[in-house]
Amino acid sequence: MAFISDRFKETLFRIYGMFTTWIGIIVLVVFLVDIFLKGVRRLNLDFLTGFPSRFPEKAGIFPAEVGTLWIFILTAAFTIPLGVAAAVLLEEFMKKGRFASIVEVNIASLSGVPSVIYGILGLEVFGRWLGWGNTLMAGAATLALLIFPVVVLATREALRSVPRAVREGAYALGATRWQAVWHQVLPASLAGILTGIILALSRAVGETAPLIIIGALTFVSFVPDSPWSEFTVLPIQIFNWTSRPQPAFWITAAAAIVILLAMTLMLNGIAVYLRYRWKKRLKW
Repeated sequence: MAFISDRFKETLFRIYGMFTTWIGIIVLVVFLVDIFLKGVRRLNLDFLTGFPSRFPEKAGIFPAEVGTLWIFILTAAFTIPLGVAAAVLLEEFMKKGRFASIVEVNIASLSGVPSVIYGILGLEVFGRWLGWGNTLMAGAATLALLIFPVVVLATREALRSVPRAVREGAYALGATRWQAVWHQVLPASLAGILTGIILALSRAVGETAPLIIIGALTFVSFVPDSPWSEFTVLPIQIFNWTSRPQPAFWITAAAAIVILLAMTLMLNGIAVYLRYRWKKRLKW
């Protein structure tokens, strides 16, 4: 009877899981279709190349697009070298012990910290202590802190996926540990590393709370031309329009959401493509 009861409970949990999954998918699809149908009417060249305006039919997203691109590039420049180097150090060179365990636990914990906490930290460290203010550099450095643990964890998983035989073969041929890592392990794990980096950067592109705390502007009538310029990004521009009382601004926000979703899906698609393409070339 206990066996039958356990099987029955397992079946109920499966049915419940499938039900909630499908409900979530249906709600998401309805939500996306509604946004697309509302926003597609505003998608034109003027919208993509125009500046924000108090008239919704004239409002554009060009400064937010440029700001998002700046944030993406600067965040990648901060995060990729430091994140990959930290992961290689922890996985390949650091001796396993209490200190290494403490570092690993802290990095894993940092990946679950709410983004608003990183915004407060970035405001204090980059905005005030370093005097960067509400510039692109301060915003990118804050987002780099946010996704740094994600890049480290993803890179370590990619390094672990490389068989031990690859390292041992390099050592047998006289390679040093660094030579084995640089010439064998890193190329073999490149697909997983790139996938983790792109997914982390796609998260950074969609963040709003840290940049609002840093002091990113909600209305920008100029295009940022250097890392020390003030800025806005697409999520903040969307937040600004959705908070307006005029329904016409909601349609404009829906169009901006379509653009942001397209950018995020494109980054995720690139990550999936790189992963499967590299797996075909490297079959262990």
